[in-house]
Amino acid sequence: MQSKLYYQDAYIQTFTAQVLKQEFDEYGKFYLVLDQTAFYPTGGGQPHDTGLIAGRTVIDVEEVNGEIRHYLDAPIEVTNSLVSCVIDWERRFDHMQQHAGQHILSAAFDHLFGYKTIGFHMGNENLTIDLEIEELTNVEAQDAEELANKIILENRPIETKWVTEEELSQYELRKETKVKEDIRLVIIPNFDYNGCGGTHPKATGEVSAIKILDWEKQRKNIRIQFACGLRVIKKLGEKQNVLLQLTNLLNAPEKEMSQAVTRLLDNEKRLTKELEQSKEALLQYEARELAGKGKTVITNVFENRTIQELQKLARMIVSEEENQLVFFVSTDGTRIQIVCAKGKARTEKMNQLIGGILPLINGKGGGSDSFAQGGGEALLTGEEILAKLFTLLS
Repeated sequence: MQSKLYYQDAYIQTFTAQVLKQEFDEYGKFYLVLDQTAFYPTGGGQPHDTGLIAGRTVIDVEEVNGEIRHYLDAPIEVTNSLVSCVIDWERRFDHMQQHAGQHILSAAFDHLFGYKTIGFHMGNENLTIDLEIEELTNVEAQDAEELANKIILENRPIETKWVTEEELSQYELRKETKVKEDIRLVIIPNFDYNGCGGTHPKATGEVSAIKILDWEKQRKNIRIQFACGLRVIKKLGEKQNVLLQLTNLLNAPEKEMSQAVTRLLDNEKRLTKELEQSKEALLQYEARELAGKGKTVITNVFENRTIQELQKLARMIVSEEENQLVFFVSTDGTRIQIVCAKGKARTEKMNQLIGGILPLINGKGGGSDSFAQGGGEALLTGEEILAKLFTLLS
């Protein structure tokens, strides 16, 4: 453990080290191994550190078969001298805040309700914990958040301690440790005792704040989304900018935003319904006009009409006139749509008619004896398709 400087001091930002090895892994990615490192490798729900080694960017850090591999964007020139290393401190401290905040929030749920954390993930934007419960109330979430922030304000120390498996019985662990040797405890005295290999600040006050953002059911568990530290301030700023934009757009104060949006959505639903009714009335008018030409077979070629509109028009006509036959075609220049329909008194089979057309346009479709539709490539004009349909009729 002496070579893992992040365990000796999580606040180390610069250090020097000797290159022990540099190679390409089985996937062709370049990495090097140092005799000591402050770069934290991915593990325990915490992402890896980034930074610079000999001026090259560290893009990933993984522990593989007991060695910590530092993946760089390009190889470095190896000399017998030490290489300088710099940790991306903003990223590291963010991870320290988030990881410690997770310990505090998980312990708060455990203390108040006995809810156990069975999963943890730290993303670039939010964190999540999975609680071993099926339901969570607003009151429970608020109480846990309040207790977590109380612990932060008390600025309790965050201690780390290496113990043996036999010594674990001396501590009231929040959950059983997975490892049986080199056990590292992260301790917030009189609040949380937990096995963890991540990096944490020296005191709870450095976490700054915890805010639960949302939760959802995941199978038989509850997944809570939250943020800690500077992420809380960042999210507050983002949400405030959105609210200010909405207050200007909707001409409503923040506290009345929900009512203003509800009114807007209700108005949109009303207008959508009115528009649909108007479209339906226009289609009925169009259907009467097409049927009123006194022809037994009604045909038309449209541009950029949807198959749904063609179907509605055809059904409106044949439902009123039992002896009428309808052939509609619509094209947008690249695709073509066809609808064939008949009244009850007709004997032609619409599915057979359209079945004779679809192969000519590399099309697909189908239907019944009385109503059929399909579409394909615009290999024929609308007029040519109508002519083919008349040929098939005869």
